[in-house]
Amino acid sequence: MKLFRYLSLAIFLFSAILPLTSFSQSNYPNRPIRLIIPFTPGGVTDTSGRYIAEQLSLKLGQQVIADNKPGASGNIGSNMVATAEPDGYTLLLGYAGTLSINPSLFEKVPFDSVKDFSPIGKIGDAILILVANNDFQGKSLADVIAISKKDPNGLSYGTSGAGGTPHIAGELLKQKTGANLVHIPYKGGGQALLDLLGGNIPLVYTAVAGASQYVAAGRIKAIAVSSAKRSPSMPDVPTFIESGVRDFVIDDWVGLLAPAKTPKPIITKLNEALNEILNSPEGKAKLLSMGIFASVGTPEKFSEQIKGDLIRFAPIVKGVQIKAE
Repeated sequence: MKLFRYLSLAIFLFSAILPLTSFSQSNYPNRPIRLIIPFTPGGVTDTSGRYIAEQLSLKLGQQVIADNKPGASGNIGSNMVATAEPDGYTLLLGYAGTLSINPSLFEKVPFDSVKDFSPIGKIGDAILILVANNDFQGKSLADVIAISKKDPNGLSYGTSGAGGTPHIAGELLKQKTGANLVHIPYKGGGQALLDLLGGNIPLVYTAVAGASQYVAAGRIKAIAVSSAKRSPSMPDVPTFIESGVRDFVIDDWVGLLAPAKTPKPIITKLNEALNEILNSPEGKAKLLSMGIFASVGTPEKFSEQIKGDLIRFAPIVKGVQIKAE
């Protein structure tokens, strides 16, 4: 008899809790959401994240607050989201370098890029470009490769830092072509470009958004972009594939993620709101002005890209023994 009473009480409590859970999800969001940006303010990742936060606020009817939590190449802010309550009120601005490269770059990463997050959707791809200073003799990628092979000391190229996507792209170019390239890490893409403008380094691998103004002004030379298609802002600049390097596509993607086990209805609602932003002419144009191709898609598609990039980048990082600074 007592067992029957206990079972009846358990069923009653479960029945009472279930509608509350369903209501909380259908009523989502009913308070402000925090979007963790795991980098310092000012870069392309930060500006794109702030724009998405602003637009999500309008779509969801609740403020989405952009909160910069930099450190350890994005690991600190990313781990804050990985360990947060999976209720949809703490989100991550995910970045290719942090989620797909850092696990191979650092001896220990405090999160699992696949198990600890629920992908919401990719925002888009930031196109990367190889540029040269005006004193550099070459004009094409074939020239870069040929000149590098003739120099026993190698040809230097600068990037925003060791282990970032531009660095990985440079190392992949070496592997695919046998180019004799020497990596020079800077503390940011802006510093690398300043040295390029000053003629202190022959090549820099960076985001199109940072280099486009200098290319347009004729202050540096564009060699090639590593996207699948040419950049709309630089239609005369060929891709690496067009320049003769097969299967060479590397972009710096950004996207939205939540902690693992975030309820599916919340993920779906966030994905739909994000896709509305990315599908709008205004959203596409705004992101393109930052050098980012908007990418409409599903959480599943974004998840597959993260998994695929983890596999793709691991042998490159380990093969050249890249270490985090």
